Amino acid sequence: MQIDRLHPWPSGVAEAEAIQDRLRGHVELTGPTAFTLVAGLDVHYHGSDDLAAAVVVLAAGTLEVVEQVVAHGKAAFPYVPGLFAFRELPALVEALERLTVTPDLLVCDGYGLAHPRGFGLACHLGVLTGLPALGVGKTPFVGTHETPGAERGAWTPIIHEGATVGRALRTQRGVKPVYVSQGHRISLDTATTQVLRLTPRYRLPEPIRHADHLARNPA
Repeated sequence: MQIDRLHPWPSGVAEAEAIQDRLRGHVELTGPTAFTLVAGLDVHYHGSDDLAAAVVVLAAGTLEVVEQVVAHGKAAFPYVPGLFAFRELPALVEALERLTVTPDLLVCDGYGLAHPRGFGLACHLGVLTGLPALGVGKTPFVGTHETPGAERGAWTPIIHEGATVGRALRTQRGVKPVYVSQGHRISLDTATTQVLRLTPRYRLPEPIRHADHLARNPA
């Protein structure tokens, strides 16, 4: 798949924050509700700066792997809270561009609106690709939320600066919740529904689980 380059690469924190602030205006919070091909994206570090970015595309109906790609690279930006996407975007974009199929939904190991400037990795990748995207975090990042009920599917809103930026969602009974937020071209209800559909057995969505395994064990 082809991805348009929407911005020059930032040379420092101020430029990176300005890019986030500018692109945030491109985020759309509505979109399709059904998807055929779902891609999971994850990055694993092999040493301090060497990384492997993995994209695994699954058939939404069967959760069978359709295609998987891994791209090797180096962290492209210093570690700065709130700017973590800039470390990983070049390798993730390279992996996406190697795909021979175009997914209908990107499921990112990270955050979307649940971000200090409302523009996490899922928003950034969604705007870059034009594809619906959502973020699934393992731990809370910004905002506050009540603990969701114990049953699968229970959720509570994540509130940051007076706005709802995501949901703490229980994907399995007896496990910790995950933190779901919109990235681009998707509603919060649809993002929640999709995460539940993609977690039939485990805490994390299957596309992310596959991408995590591939990034940790690249060929």
